[in-house]
Amino acid sequence: MPPRALVPLAAFCLAIVTAGCGRNEPASAAIPAVLTRPAASASAGLAIYTGEIRARREADLAFRVGGKLIARLVDSGTAVKAGQLLARLDPADLTLARQAAAAQLAAAESELATAQAERERYAALLEKRFVSQAAFDAREHALSSARARVAQASAQYRISDNQSAYGTLAADHDGVVTAVLADAGQVVAAGQPVLRVARPEQKEVAIVIPEGRLAEAKAARQIAVRLWAAPELRLGGEIRELAAAADPATRTYAARIRIIDAPDAVQLGMTAQVIFGTEAGGHLVVPLTAVVDTGNGPQVWIVADGKAEPRPVKVADYREDGATIAGNVQAGDAVIIAGQRRLIAGQAVLRQPAPEPARQR
Repeated sequence: MPPRALVPLAAFCLAIVTAGCGRNEPASAAIPAVLTRPAASASAGLAIYTGEIRARREADLAFRVGGKLIARLVDSGTAVKAGQLLARLDPADLTLARQAAAAQLAAAESELATAQAERERYAALLEKRFVSQAAFDAREHALSSARARVAQASAQYRISDNQSAYGTLAADHDGVVTAVLADAGQVVAAGQPVLRVARPEQKEVAIVIPEGRLAEAKAARQIAVRLWAAPELRLGGEIRELAAAADPATRTYAARIRIIDAPDAVQLGMTAQVIFGTEAGGHLVVPLTAVVDTGNGPQVWIVADGKAEPRPVKVADYREDGATIAGNVQAGDAVIIAGQRRLIAGQAVLRQPAPEPARQR
């Protein structure tokens, strides 16, 4: 077929396709679903720090003598009572040392008895002028030396007797074992930590504060503590201890925040957040992803009457738990936290609440 004959045929096919397309109705666009989270009242906290629940008083327990550990009677997490036996060393060497000290004491006492008898005999001979004064003085000095050796052997025996009791490790007070640092079969030196025991009656949060925000933390009038495992609890706190010098590697200051009237739900080892500051009037907190800036300043999108609406805001601070904002947004407004850049003002959207962070795990 000549090329010129193909032109009318192509035009005819195009007309058929165009006519067929014109008869189809345009498909209605699906309403997009968006994740939302309600705006909440923000704390005017200077900062939020994450730390660990620790006991105010905890100590590493160790044997006062060295030896082979033959028994460890508690594990990490065990609650112990004052005087409870925790671990035991092999008593063989301690028993032998005590027996040796007892034998030395017996020998010294025997020498003392001999020296005492010699001194009495020489005293009688001196009265009769059968021995010289020098010979009597020698026996007097021998008696004094024997008495000193008895005192020395007696003290050594008491030391060995005490050390035989040091072969057992007992709890000094009621507490909870938080760490096991040695196990049965291990040879430990005197003073080497074996167990760590904490007293759980006073709990606090161990955090680190950056060097640049140390002054703000000191000036905070209110401190709140929130548990990761129980976000509904909001506890009061106060700075109990603040390191005098910064860590040379991280340039942060270690701090201990005492929890005021800690309930039983606060357990050692839990993760907690420490919030410095008071409730802020007019400020709200939204997730970091809710704040967008397309060149006209920061704004957030909310769902009102089933439609997406942008609201200009002022960002007060970016924090660990979100951004604090002020503007034409009210507490409880459904803030869109994802997909804002694909929306148009007034577009109908399907609101889908996002789960709380604690429930996303």
